[in-house]
Amino acid sequence: MDWMASLKKAIDFMEDQLLTDIGAVEVADVVHVSPFYFQKGFKIVTGYSVGEYLRNRRLYLAGLDVLKGSGQSDDRCGGADRIIDLAYKYGYDTPESFTRAFTRFHGLSPVQLRAQPHQIKVFLPLLVEISVKGGRRMEFVIEKREAMRMIGFERVFSFENSYQEIPKFWDEFCRRYCGDAPCQPGEEKTRQTIAECVVGEFGVCVEEEGNMENFRYYIAGAYQGGEVPEGMKVFEIPASEWAKFRCSGVMPDALQTVNTRIFREWLPGNKEFEMAFHVTVEWYSDGDTETGSYESGIWIPVKRL
Repeated sequence: MDWMASLKKAIDFMEDQLLTDIGAVEVADVVHVSPFYFQKGFKIVTGYSVGEYLRNRRLYLAGLDVLKGSGQSDDRCGGADRIIDLAYKYGYDTPESFTRAFTRFHGLSPVQLRAQPHQIKVFLPLLVEISVKGGRRMEFVIEKREAMRMIGFERVFSFENSYQEIPKFWDEFCRRYCGDAPCQPGEEKTRQTIAECVVGEFGVCVEEEGNMENFRYYIAGAYQGGEVPEGMKVFEIPASEWAKFRCSGVMPDALQTVNTRIFREWLPGNKEFEMAFHVTVEWYSDGDTETGSYESGIWIPVKRL
């Protein structure tokens, strides 16, 4: 799977369909990539989610439409009738929701933009290019593993806000169960299971079946059997070969840097491997996450081409 070619094709498709009701599922289908991995790769490479890109492009074009009509003598541009037209054209249910989105994006309402056309916020189509730079080789090994039974805390995230919300999930977990956090009444079994299964050693992303806009994320450990405390879940990761990438350095920057390089350097045009199924595992060691020697890793399930 050539990620860069897929991204270019996806962007071309989005540009052709900007005025239609499409989202990540439809775009991923065009390039024959799982929505889970397409969303992840698109965000890492471009810095935008699919929804953000489509929304920003539409609002920029809406700004151009406002300015095109600024010289009309009937003063429709920026007026109530014109706002209704633009709202429906760019996929908003009401003029009010369109005006709010327009103002957040441009920093000005449509009427204000007419008076200050130089303030329009420009958002042009993305150009995806492969940039090959010198630097350290990525450190990884290919390892075959049997199916892994995991236990942990589950939460569902949308692709739109996962980069902001998952760190909050970890913060909640650490504040409640880690270090000197006091044990709340009824938490004794949960604390025992966390300790026995080393919950927090792994962060696991699993595509949400039947809902391609969301995915499940677990703060997890290796299940050792026994009673499952309330609020925790047991799940299984299939047997596979895994590309295990080593990360070393202060968190979360070290892990995020390696994750970015996987999608920008290792996956594009890889002639040996492609992703096998819709799970990504983050591995975390013991130790101080704020030191340069902290060890972590990213595991990608792969199959040989």
